[in-house]
Amino acid sequence: MEILLLTLFGIFGGIVRAIVGLFKHKVFTGKEKFNSSKFWFTIIISGLIGMFCALLTIEDYRIALLAGYAGTDLIQGIYRTVKK
Repeated sequence: MEILLLTLFGIFGGIVRAIVGLFKHKVFTGKEKFNSSKFWFTIIISGLIGMFCALLTIEDYRIALLAGYAGTDLIQGIYRTVKK
C-alpha cells in the first residue's frame, strides 16, 4: 500500500510540473494554439518520471510529491546541458 501511495504522489507531482511548464510556455511565448497530442505526451512522460523519482525516495508521501515535481526539472536540466 505504501508503494502505491508513493507512486501516486510521484505521478501527481510530475503532472503538476508538466501543467506548470506548459502554462509558463504559453504565457511567455504568447502562443494561443493548443497541441493536444503534445499536452498528453508531456503529461504521461512527466507522470512516469515523477513515479520513478518517487519510488527512489524514503517512505514519505510529501517527499514523493516533491521528487515527482523536481524529477522532471532534473531531466530537463540534464537535457539542456547535453544539448549545449
